[in-house]
Parts: sequence; structure tokens; C-alpha cells
Amino acid sequence: MTMWRWAKLIGLIGLLLWIGWVGAGELNWQGQMTQGGLIIGRVAPGTRLELDGQPLPVAPDGAFVFGFGRDAPLQARLSTLFPDGLRQDRMLAIAQRQYPIQRLDGLPPDKVTPPPLLLDRIRRENAWVDEARRRDIPQPYFLSGFAWPVAGRISGVYGSQRILNGEPRQPHYGVDIAAPVGTPVRAPADGIVTLAEPDLYYTGVTLIIDHGYRLSSTLMHLSRLHAKVGQQVRKGEVVAAVGASGRVTGPHLDWRMNWREARIDPALLVPPMP
Repeated sequence: MTMWRWAKLIGLIGLLLWIGWVGAGELNWQGQMTQGGLIIGRVAPGTRLELDGQPLPVAPDGAFVFGFGRDAPLQARLSTLFPDGLRQDRMLAIAQRQYPIQRLDGLPPDKVTPPPLLLDRIRRENAWVDEARRRDIPQPYFLSGFAWPVAGRISGVYGSQRILNGEPRQPHYGVDIAAPVGTPVRAPADGIVTLAEPDLYYTGVTLIIDHGYRLSSTLMHLSRLHAKVGQQVRKGEVVAAVGASGRVTGPHLDWRMNWREARIDPALLVPPMP
């Protein structure tokens, strides 16, 4: 049995353990309450949720999702108004994480800061990515569970940060998986393709899959795209191929996840790399 079939079976078993009929006054979830963590849950249909005062959409069948960014506060308030009028407020304790820091000095300036002539292009491309991630697709595709999009050596981890020539750079918000150019890349979960770009400055050939309710995966530095905008894809379906496009030093896949503006750690959603 292939890695993706095992992952699908394991994910289905896990979902069956907690997804099902949920009675009034009940709230079930799975996930890690930690910086970079994602929570997937279910309540009785008709329940209303708020996270730190902001409404959380609930699917007609009661499914919901929320997450925490790299440097999220260590507490969050989850408010629940059940269909029978019962209200509950829960204070969620968010575990703090430590991230590796790497210092590199003596780099050429153009490896630290992009040339001014490229800034307009970078801003334009960032706007495309932001627009794709703002799509609000009210379908809980995330209930398919998640699997590694490609198998390989982990060459970069979520939350790590580099200090280049003494200047702190933006933290790394994904997980890097080293693999040969052309290795098939599979959809990590069900979803809808909201961006398929062949040449972005930083990320090269780039694909974004929306898993519903503003949870998305971004697959970067690809060599080929096998899916197009608007296409519905299933977990394990080949959607692209590993490459070395954009600003990279070698072939790999950079897999990132976003819930709203929060950057999620994909490695927390999947079993250990086989």
C-alpha cells in the first residue's frame, strides 16, 4: 500500500474517532494547541463560535477550523453559543515554541535585498497570493485529513529564521522537503485550486489549494503544474512536480499553510515522514 493510501486510511480512522453525531452542549476537536497549530472540530449544527471575539464560521454539519500563528499569544478565548441557548467561554492555553536561528554573514547584497527595480513586481505578485488566500469557500474540504505532498528529506522547518549580514529576515513559515526535480507533488488534502502561477519572483512555479473556510496550502518552487485555477482536487491527486524555481539553492518543495492571516505549521498535521 502506498504512503498516500496509508495516510488516507489513517486519517479516515482518526476522523471517525471524533467526527460523528455531536449532541447539544458538546464541542469536539483534534489538533495541537500550540503556536503554529491547527484545530479541526465539530459542534451541533446551529452552534455559533467566536475566537477572541471574532466569529468562526461553522459548516451546516457543524464542522469548524481555526489555527494559531508562529508567534500567537499564549491564551485565546473560545466562546460557544449552543442551539439551546447555553453559552460557554473557554480559555485555551497555547504552548510556546522555540525556533532555530541561523546567522549568515558576508553574503552579496543582492542575496539579502532584492534589486529596487523588482519591487513593483514583488508587490504585484504578493497581491495575487493574498487575493487567493482571502477566498472564502464555505466547504469543509479539510475534513479529508492531510498527508505529505511528497516524500523526501526534511531540509527546512517551520518557524526557523535567518539573520543575513546582521539583518533579521522573515521567518520560514513552511516545511521544505528535498526531492529530485520532476518528483510528483500530490494534494495534501481535498480542495479547490485558487492560484496556479508559472513564475513568481520568490516562489517560482506556485500552486495554492484552498481547503475551505480560508484554510489553504501553498506549494512552491515547482517545475510543472498539473492543476489549474478552479479545479477541485482530491487528497493524494498529483497536482504538480518538484522543481528549483524562484529563489532557491536546490530542488525541493516548500509546503506552507495559512488559516486566515495565521501561518500554520504543516508538519503538525501529518504523521512522521516515511
